[in-house]
Amino acid sequence: MEKKLTEQAQSSLDSVTKQDESMVESGMERVSDGIHTQPDLSAGHTYMLTVVCAGMGTAEITFTPRKTAARKTVSCDRSVVFERFTAGKQVRIDAQGKPEASGMMAWRLNSV
Repeated sequence: MEKKLTEQAQSSLDSVTKQDESMVESGMERVSDGIHTQPDLSAGHTYMLTVVCAGMGTAEITFTPRKTAARKTVSCDRSVVFERFTAGKQVRIDAQGKPEASGMMAWRLNSV
């Protein structure tokens, strides 16, 4: 089942973003493990985070510092969530599944 959810999430992500020279980071994580990254970004530059969750339940994306971008909810029904933001000196991105959530999250961070 995990393999199927991984394929679904990756396919949905690949259909809306490119894995080209603009890609900064990407990954595939279990919803229960979450996404936790502090990418090396250039302050003042614009980036696009794209997240797809396949499974059930919801996850929440947060940025630190909070002024970077608003908190977002990701439904684990293969919906695609985009967040465009301008980086500061340091940015931390976290996405954590709610207690009832399960499945896989695919994510990609691109420079714009």
